[in-house]
Amino acid sequence: MKTNSALTAFFLQKSSDRFHWNPIPSLTFPRLMRHLDDFHRGKLQPAVQIWETIERRDDLLPCLIAKRVGDVKRRDWEIVTSENSPEAMQQKIILEQFYNNLTCVNAYDQNERGGLPLLIRQMMNAIGKRYAVHEIVFRPFQQNGEKFLTAEFRFVPLFFFENIDGRLHFVADDACKTPLEPNEWLITTGDGLMEACSIAYLFKHLSLRDWLIYCERNGMPGVKGITQARPGSPEWEIAREAVQNFGAEFHALMSAGTDIQAIDISGKGELPYPKLIERMDRVMSALWRGSDLTTLSQEHGTGVTHQRTERDLLGDGDAQMISDTFNEQVDRYVLQTLTGTNFPKAYFKLKPSLNKNLNNDLAILRTLWEMGVPMSINDIREHFGINPPENKNDTIQRHLQR
Repeated sequence: MKTNSALTAFFLQKSSDRFHWNPIPSLTFPRLMRHLDDFHRGKLQPAVQIWETIERRDDLLPCLIAKRVGDVKRRDWEIVTSENSPEAMQQKIILEQFYNNLTCVNAYDQNERGGLPLLIRQMMNAIGKRYAVHEIVFRPFQQNGEKFLTAEFRFVPLFFFENIDGRLHFVADDACKTPLEPNEWLITTGDGLMEACSIAYLFKHLSLRDWLIYCERNGMPGVKGITQARPGSPEWEIAREAVQNFGAEFHALMSAGTDIQAIDISGKGELPYPKLIERMDRVMSALWRGSDLTTLSQEHGTGVTHQRTERDLLGDGDAQMISDTFNEQVDRYVLQTLTGTNFPKAYFKLKPSLNKNLNNDLAILRTLWEMGVPMSINDIREHFGINPPENKNDTIQRHLQR
């Protein structure tokens, strides 16, 4: 059992300076495509640093990401048992103690500390960047004479890792690459939405830049001065200074009778930049939050309902991802360490959305029952988030009989 985090503490302190790099000023489409290809070959650092910078600096993404993460982070959690037995109840107590007492810290910025909600928020980095990695530092403790286990989860930014051989390695430098051992690291795997978002970001911000240049060049009219004075004379200089003082970017002073034809470079009709920028914002919104609200509302008249449905589906999927990650990489190890079992009968679960259509679910169950389809009581309890009774007296039927 690992009980210290000297590995990440040492290497993060040693290596952090070489990762202070802002890739955005020199970012072009060929360079972005190369970094995205490198990510899929296992060289994660350049693409991840581009994505992290975009997540901070785009005017829309921080809000979209915060809402997606908040949908999951704010959910209640529970320890669900698969059967009503003393062994299952013991495992339930062990896991409740584990999750109630765990701590979480950002190994790169140790001012960021918290408990389970922070851990879930950090794990949700996998939705954008494909992976989120925590070093696990297990810590045994006793309560009322009983042995329990908890842990500190140390979040390590993804740019400290490589994935060359299909397995993540912690990279201190080119000569020191450490594979991540089971039960010492928590690896969360998600969708990796920032690959598409980084392409949309570049389209969007190149359009913003071109729009800004257009406004600078065409937002203020030029000034033309005409004077009877001879060029170079004091009167000419006075007129030239007056034209300059108008503050226009384009100005000219001419003798009477001189003719200059203007070249109009301003666009006619509707400019293309706003629509392209709006299109990229909708792409990002659809990726992170489901169907675009404005588009669906205008085209189908049902935008709010569709968006709420897709948002709930995304949130339930994210909650299931978090639960599955804990079940496979944490719950099994904790229960095996303290009870010796290889067959867990209790497990962590983030509760599903409160917007679930319970009447519809009950109607489906009733129809299946009438059709004679066999159904598992444990599956039904899990679907509705209902734990089995602790004993035969702890049932609604027994209470109604009293």
